[in-house]
Amino acid sequence: MTQPENTPPSITRLPEGKMPVLRMMPAPSDANVYGDVFGGWIMAQVDVAGSLPAVRRANGRVATIAVNSFVFKNPVFVGDLLSFYADIVKVGNTSITVYVEVYAERNRLQTDVVKVTEATLTYVATGPDRKPRQLPPLESLIAQ
Repeated sequence: MTQPENTPPSITRLPEGKMPVLRMMPAPSDANVYGDVFGGWIMAQVDVAGSLPAVRRANGRVATIAVNSFVFKNPVFVGDLLSFYADIVKVGNTSITVYVEVYAERNRLQTDVVKVTEATLTYVATGPDRKPRQLPPLESLIAQ
């Protein structure tokens, strides 16, 4: 999604007090001939970022079972430094729902920051047989 021609993108800041789970800079091969990064490339990186807290909570393998929502708020360009923030928002018996926000740092000298994407994805914990398995109790993960 792009901004209307006369509307500047909303300038914001990176979330304070939070560490990104992933930082990436798209390359020319990730974009079309105009330098706009492919939405599919962004979606793949969001899936990786969302899986990181899910894997930690599941204490093992997870599989993406749903993309509940995905919004492209601003375009992403080659050379943008993307920061992906992911938070677990819901935990079920076998599933973990994660909210991911993506910010682009543009113009490294002035550091314009724009929120470019937000998504909610659901992962399911799987065993060696690739079938759903129960999540371990949270207390057992803290004790490790």
